[in-house]
Amino acid sequence: MSGSASSPTSERSAPARWRDVVTLTKPGITALIVLVAVAGYFLALPSQIDPLRLGLLALTGGIASAGSAMLNHYLDRDVDGGMRRTRQRPLPDARIERSGGVLVAGTALLGIGVGVAYVTLNPLTALSIALGGLTYVLVYTLLLKRRTAWNIVIGGFAGSAPALAGGAAAIGTWNTPVLAFALLVFLWTPPHFWSLALLLREDYKRVGLPMLPRMDDPEYSGRVVVVSAALLLPASALLVLVAPFAWPAAVLVLVAAATYLVLALPLWKRVDRPVALRAFIGSGPYLLVVIGVLIVNFWLHALGVGSL
Repeated sequence: MSGSASSPTSERSAPARWRDVVTLTKPGITALIVLVAVAGYFLALPSQIDPLRLGLLALTGGIASAGSAMLNHYLDRDVDGGMRRTRQRPLPDARIERSGGVLVAGTALLGIGVGVAYVTLNPLTALSIALGGLTYVLVYTLLLKRRTAWNIVIGGFAGSAPALAGGAAAIGTWNTPVLAFALLVFLWTPPHFWSLALLLREDYKRVGLPMLPRMDDPEYSGRVVVVSAALLLPASALLVLVAPFAWPAAVLVLVAAATYLVLALPLWKRVDRPVALRAFIGSGPYLLVVIGVLIVNFWLHALGVGSL
């Protein structure tokens, strides 16, 4: 038998390798980041929709988010290997062996996204995108994630920054409605991730990540999730008050917040997998409903339908 044996990585097909590369960009999170930015654009109420600017916002925000996700994969590759949820990711599973390439690619994508936004949109949009990426990579992943149980509270600003980027791309500034939406996304992030951590608290314990308010007290942590979910009601009311809403859109935003709170409320008395799962599953649709309502509300407002 001649020739040397191929490594498992070299034997994998090109489509499989590309799937791993796409996985590193966290396409679900990246898509959500882009949607938040788009919602911020519409919420800022530009005098007219510029398809080119909106497309550049989505493109630059998506590129920067993909780069930030790759850097997160690179920095977390050790703890990812110890968790059931993440040990099959490309780096800990060694399907991508050159982790240094992930570091370079992630840094390049983040820089490209910020740079192109600076050149084609405006400096404030670029700053907003940069703040989001750097908060996620440096503040949350590198500095806080392994040191404090409140990491996601501060790191949650990374999810708010796309709303600021959207407003800046639309009108060149952060107006009050955009700031209110950024606050809402900031308050949404902790209950979303804490309910996931309640589901996977043994995983987090195994690798020593202090993800919950109290890793050794799930009952207390469940109540913190409920309180943080309840904060979305006044945040939603604030958004409705400061932004020009058509009344059907305003009602839907408030109903969505109340529905999410109802799903999280059982965590006050009981913390188990079914209850935590309902709270986690309910958090994603809540934000998607708000995003969808904000985009539709722009057109309702333009048509003068039921303005508050």
